[in-house]
Amino acid sequence: MAQTIKDKAGDSLNVITVPTRQQARAHLMDRDLVGAFVPAPSHPELMTARAGSNAAANATETIFRMVTDQQGVSLKVTDVAPLAKGDPGGGGLFFILIALSIASYIGALTLAPAAGMLSMRVRAALGLGVSLAISAIAIFLAGPVFDVVDHSYGTIWAMCLLYSAGVVTIGLGLQTFLKQLTPLALMGLFVMLNLTSAGGLTGPELQNTFYGTLHSFWNGAAFVEGTRSTLYFDHVGLGSHLLTLWLWLAAGVVLTLLAARAERKRRPRPHPGPEALQASAAEELAAGGWAD
Repeated sequence: MAQTIKDKAGDSLNVITVPTRQQARAHLMDRDLVGAFVPAPSHPELMTARAGSNAAANATETIFRMVTDQQGVSLKVTDVAPLAKGDPGGGGLFFILIALSIASYIGALTLAPAAGMLSMRVRAALGLGVSLAISAIAIFLAGPVFDVVDHSYGTIWAMCLLYSAGVVTIGLGLQTFLKQLTPLALMGLFVMLNLTSAGGLTGPELQNTFYGTLHSFWNGAAFVEGTRSTLYFDHVGLGSHLLTLWLWLAAGVVLTLLAARAERKRRPRPHPGPEALQASAAEELAAGGWAD
């Protein structure tokens, strides 16, 4: 059966076999598989993990229902990683990402007009305050208000803060170098490329090669997969997702430091006033004496 499905699907599917149902379930919880079919003469079973990707679970169910329909038997579907009650469609974490992205993007642009009045150090401190406020509001809405997050509030809040701070610091740094082009750059980085590759509604296994590759290292994907790992998959792969968020934040910090240095170099040096010139001339005369 596995070979027949593989032959018909070609490169669209990777099909493997494992000896037991328990091993198949373990692969699902480790996120190595998106579905596992357990053959039986009269009551075959399909195990899925909808918390990993609702779209992938639906695609898997469609494939194996075709198999059982040809066999003339009913298919039992078991979800080994059900979604939270407040997120039946599986898009809640993705909508949190959208809110974080837009709020952080706007927060960075709001601080841009202060570039001529406030130093980068002050603007970075204000940016950290903005990220703290955004992440606090995000976890409040995701948790008590909408029940998308029903446990591990501290971990999810920390990921919200890391993500938001990364966006804000990158925005502050780019503003110094790109000026009016900063909104376009931020939109490209954190809307067009970010949201499309995040895997919030369509997992990387259903994306094309370009966005599937971005999914492996983009900060939005790290946030979505990190929160999924925390909420549904016993922290599998959480370390790598946190590392990605930290690296994006580190890139933002380096960019703001470079921007601060560039701003110091561009800052015009103050010209001495008449009093300073007179004092300097008097010092020179006192040092050299009078010349006949």
